[in-house]
Amino acid sequence: MSNRMWGGRYASGPDAIMEEINASIDFDKALWRQDIAGSRAHVAMLAKQGIVEQADADAITKGLGQVEAEIEAGSFTFSRSLEDIHMNVEARLAEIVGPAAGRLHTARSRNDQVALDMRLWVRDTVDQLDGQLRELQSIMAEKALAFAGAVMPGFTHLQSAQPTTFGHHLLAYVEMLGRDRGRLHDARRRMNECPLGAAALAGTSFPIDRHATAAALGFDRPTANSLDSVADRDFSLETLAAASICAVHLSRLAEEIVLWTTPQFGFVRLSDKFTTGSSIMPQKRNPDAAELVRGKSGRVIGALNALLIVMKGLPMTYGKDMQEDKEGLFDAMATLSLCIAAMAGMIRDMQPELKTMKKAAGVGYATATDLADWLVRTLKMPFREAHHVTGRIVGLAADRGVGLEKLELAAMQAVEPRITAAVYEVLGVERSVRSRTSYGGTAPAEVRKQAKRWLARLKRESA
Repeated sequence: MSNRMWGGRYASGPDAIMEEINASIDFDKALWRQDIAGSRAHVAMLAKQGIVEQADADAITKGLGQVEAEIEAGSFTFSRSLEDIHMNVEARLAEIVGPAAGRLHTARSRNDQVALDMRLWVRDTVDQLDGQLRELQSIMAEKALAFAGAVMPGFTHLQSAQPTTFGHHLLAYVEMLGRDRGRLHDARRRMNECPLGAAALAGTSFPIDRHATAAALGFDRPTANSLDSVADRDFSLETLAAASICAVHLSRLAEEIVLWTTPQFGFVRLSDKFTTGSSIMPQKRNPDAAELVRGKSGRVIGALNALLIVMKGLPMTYGKDMQEDKEGLFDAMATLSLCIAAMAGMIRDMQPELKTMKKAAGVGYATATDLADWLVRTLKMPFREAHHVTGRIVGLAADRGVGLEKLELAAMQAVEPRITAAVYEVLGVERSVRSRTSYGGTAPAEVRKQAKRWLARLKRESA
């Protein structure tokens, strides 16, 4: 019995092992919407070009609508013996409309068909992720505005460095997410070319109109080289690269939340919605949502690495290896979407512990740089000399077990006689953050300005 997919060249069906390794319907059925959309545009073009009769095109279009309705209703039966989403849809279409269904595949191949479906799916997913990231940015910018003046320690090397504010810290991640969105926008712009009509690899002899199908599917233009059209998975790689960087940003924020919620830090409190308890220790409130965001970043990064490895040794044009482009991508995009949603929920409910953060901001001589700057600004001291003088004063304070703001003036003057009582005006953490008025600095007024700028921009983008 001839194989009904591959035609007369094969006298028998595949071995069970071959069917198992070859079938992709278990995961590529996720492409059904895109597959049907592509078929609609293709058959409309075929009819307009006179390649198929209008009556056949109308029957095919109506049949595709029925297939779509069946899949949406959950009554469609996906068959592994039919290998992939393309053949499953086409086989059911043939049952509905008869022999006319066979005309749908004129002037196309599964090679350009899957390249189209994947571009459509990735494009749709990028749009969804962009909306989620915009919402997360809005949540963080609103919280940054509300806590623009909430003093907290800023760290380098995870050591107290200089005072900053909680609002300023949150805005750092708003900036990161803005770059993530920019990378996704760039990937979307480059992927927005339509490969349909490249056929197997060489184009087709039928008088098709690739510009018409590209326009019908919302692409900017058709792809310009038929070989590249079916060989390319750059759009998936680039999207995964952008997603991986975004996942790293979310993981860094998650790590900070994990630290901040420990009793040793005590900077923030998460709601019960995003924490869990212990089966044995009744006092525990574990930041599991943050830990999972941190952990799941590995799945996104892993999907990028896997696809890079799949593609690195493939000659032109299509190889069955490229079937491995889907599962990792689908999982990575779903994982990133879930992580963004979890982070949005955590940040929305998160409550900063203002007194604890402010107290911690003064630990570790965090205003030492303010002292050095005062020496430069007031005493006209070269910065390197001011740095040395400040270091000696910090050493005195450490020996006496007091903060800089508590060190006696006489002790400072023993190091530098020109220091006056005016120096105490810069040694408090609140004065320190207020003084950082440079563009993008941590001064509360500047933080409010940046938060309002972001909120206005995000409002325009969502309009």
